[in-house]
Amino acid sequence: MAGTRRRPGSNHRPLALAAVAVILVGLSLVALRLVPGSPLRPAVASQPAAAGGRSAGTPTDRNTRPAPSASPSPSPSLEPLPFAAQDLDDLGIKGWYAWSVLDKRTGKIIGSENMAETSTTASMIKSWIVADYLRRAAENGQTPSDAKLADATKIIRDSDNTRAEQFYNSVGRSASIKRLISMCGLTDSKVASDGGWSRTKLSPRDTARLGLCIDDGRAAGPKWTKWLLNEMRLVRGAGDFGIRKAFPAKAQKTIAIKNGWIDRTKEQEMHINCLAIGDTWTMGVMVRYPIGMGYDYGMKNCQKITEALLRPAT
Repeated sequence: MAGTRRRPGSNHRPLALAAVAVILVGLSLVALRLVPGSPLRPAVASQPAAAGGRSAGTPTDRNTRPAPSASPSPSPSLEPLPFAAQDLDDLGIKGWYAWSVLDKRTGKIIGSENMAETSTTASMIKSWIVADYLRRAAENGQTPSDAKLADATKIIRDSDNTRAEQFYNSVGRSASIKRLISMCGLTDSKVASDGGWSRTKLSPRDTARLGLCIDDGRAAGPKWTKWLLNEMRLVRGAGDFGIRKAFPAKAQKTIAIKNGWIDRTKEQEMHINCLAIGDTWTMGVMVRYPIGMGYDYGMKNCQKITEALLRPAT
């Protein structure tokens, strides 16, 4: 048509505007994809690991699971004591006798059926008298003089009666035996009716308990227990008989003992008693028989009873 003319390039303007609009829309969509919570935001390819380390959306391969931790190994069983409980009626021993063994590791006691019966202790009780003296001295902040320790050595190693009586007086006589019964958990024993140390009544079972009480420190206390046990390992002369004589010479040196022996004219009986403390055990043996048979018979029978109870390996 005459008179109408288009400006150069005007036919391209709608295309340019459309292109710009497309670009703006595209940029808006990209921006919306980046906004948290936008429905256009892409889903996460994988979820965080669930508690316990397992992936929430991934099946677990059983072959890749860690092996279960091994159950704890059972604690090794204790070595048996060198003694085996058995009936000793066939030993041919005349008179009364009884025995008891205490396992220091478990507190278990084995013994003869009559292990709760009592007999007079004679010198065996001196182990407690010295222990009571030493513990009480330490409790009072006192240290026995060298002379007193020498006296204690005589009482333990050589069974000195005069010094034992002096120590017994210093610890309150029968009050000391009452402390023994209470502190050491004795169940069968009694204070002597005349209050004397020699006629204190102990059973073989309580004798073994006395051994434990000395060994674990209750009797002499932490300061003097080692000293007392060493003195008891050094018992010599007439008092060195009985339980530890049943062991090999090397083992004998490690066993602490205190024995008692007396002729009871009133009862016309010999009373022979043996206390021993080994590495894992304590033991009491008591025998009683007619007075005319002499000391040696009972001393040998303490050893004979022990030998009959020992396992073959010992």
